[in-house]
Amino acid sequence: MFQVSNERFEELAANAVASLPKELSVEIDNVAIVVEDEAPGRPLFGLYQGIPLTKRGGRTSYAGVLPDRITLYQTTICRYCNSEDEVTAQIRKTVIHEIAHHFGISDPRLEELGWA
Repeated sequence: MFQVSNERFEELAANAVASLPKELSVEIDNVAIVVEDEAPGRPLFGLYQGIPLTKRGGRTSYAGVLPDRITLYQTTICRYCNSEDEVTAQIRKTVIHEIAHHFGISDPRLEELGWA
């Protein structure tokens, strides 16, 4: 297990989001990324909660909705890593995986693409 401070973990998460290609990041709409210790009851690296872009109606039918939420689980990610480089790589992979859900990409498709 490799531990990083909460501040450093959040910085690494922000860097992961900033590293996304611009043509992808401009399409992300109404998403908050938060960090928690671990998911209750199961070992998850991250979790997407919200309405994928593919399921949203027009702009008027989606107005006033709370942001989708991507949660990164710091303790779980760090538990499986042995260095800050591994933490950085796992955060980035998790961010990409959860943002893919925001775009409506399923777990089976992510597995095919190597992002599961």
